[in-house]
Amino acid sequence: MNETSSSSSIVAAKAIPSRRSFLGAASSAGAAASAFMIIKPQLVRGQGKERLKAGLVGCGGRGTGAMMDLLQGTENVDITAMGDMFEDRLEGSLRTVRERAEKAGMANRIKVEPDHRFMGAEAYKKVLATDIDIVMLCTPPGYRALHFEAAIKAGKHLFAEKPFAVDAVGCRKVMDACREATRKNLTIMTGAQRRYQQEYVETVDKIRSGAIGEILSAEAHWEGTPVIQQRTRNPQWSDSEFQHRAWYSFVWICGDQIVEQHLHNIDVINWVMGMHPVKVTAMGGAAWRPREDVYGNIYDHVASQFEYPNGVRMLSYGRQYPRELGYNNISELVVGSKGKSDCRNMGTRANVSPYVAEHTAMVASIRGERPYINDGLAVAESTMTCIMARESAYSGMTITWDMMMQSKQDLMPKDLSNEAKIPVPPLPVPGVYKFV
Repeated sequence: MNETSSSSSIVAAKAIPSRRSFLGAASSAGAAASAFMIIKPQLVRGQGKERLKAGLVGCGGRGTGAMMDLLQGTENVDITAMGDMFEDRLEGSLRTVRERAEKAGMANRIKVEPDHRFMGAEAYKKVLATDIDIVMLCTPPGYRALHFEAAIKAGKHLFAEKPFAVDAVGCRKVMDACREATRKNLTIMTGAQRRYQQEYVETVDKIRSGAIGEILSAEAHWEGTPVIQQRTRNPQWSDSEFQHRAWYSFVWICGDQIVEQHLHNIDVINWVMGMHPVKVTAMGGAAWRPREDVYGNIYDHVASQFEYPNGVRMLSYGRQYPRELGYNNISELVVGSKGKSDCRNMGTRANVSPYVAEHTAMVASIRGERPYINDGLAVAESTMTCIMARESAYSGMTITWDMMMQSKQDLMPKDLSNEAKIPVPPLPVPGVYKFV
């Protein structure tokens, strides 16, 4: 659950430009230009106290939290539209955020009238069709690429929760949309909140400036506990409704733990390196997850060895084992020729939650009060990095970046109607599972 903090103590963290030397010349030129210009996007109607409007797509716990983070992060935005697959989720989210906003003295900024509450698979289109300036994309990640692409086409600034996709086709769509956002001067903020956590920002800056010497190796860990939204199935639910309500258990809508959750740590190492890996060899499986419908077809552990273009290797360990086992490790480690760092130890801890700080920075970018922010491509690359490792673990093969950029993998079911049968593929078995 997100931390919260008074908006009066918020300090927006500075952005660190990437050193991705292998991006295409056109996108590199655009990114370089945007890093040094104050952008005042045309969608902003004015400066000073001019108010912006925001809408939410995806009214689960993360979406509810994002609304409060945005309200706490700035005084200049109101929430005016919401959309979700299910009415009970939307109304529950709206009720919760109103209660929290009331306690924080911000209830007057929740302005979601009944005709701006949208349900069903087309809800995202209806939210985007309103007069919002910012859209927050917080649905399960299987929908992120579809909604991301639509938001940029609609000319909206956006906050997109990570990950950005669950398959290679979706990830490449997002990459293209991120480049289009740069051309349109649309701000993109992501749910990779460590990039706006002051102790990380300062430490990564020092590492990249040589504080621990030449980087020799790295580690990324998310060894935590299971995430399970739905432990039983209502017999009246269709396949579609069940899988949406129990989304974390199914690869097509979740992406597996290494994609949905462990991305945070892998993204930190990509950020430190200023590049993405070129290949990975991984292994994994389901050691404790029962072979029952509610537990779906994801792994509960994946171990990976990534290699970057300069030969540096990152070891990645992700697992979700029961809490009673008593072991948790959520961390990063970078080893250099002159020392090592956990990517936080050379920075100062801020008085504000990074979940709030990223929204402060986003709005400041939109209003032209700080350098333009588009973190989309960096986090899209981290998303593809994680998908690459999952595919290696599932298939038993070493998977390269080039293979991912050519992959035709598209996991979205063709029919998501309430009557559709959506069979759950078996748990992936190396040698049987086929990379496409």
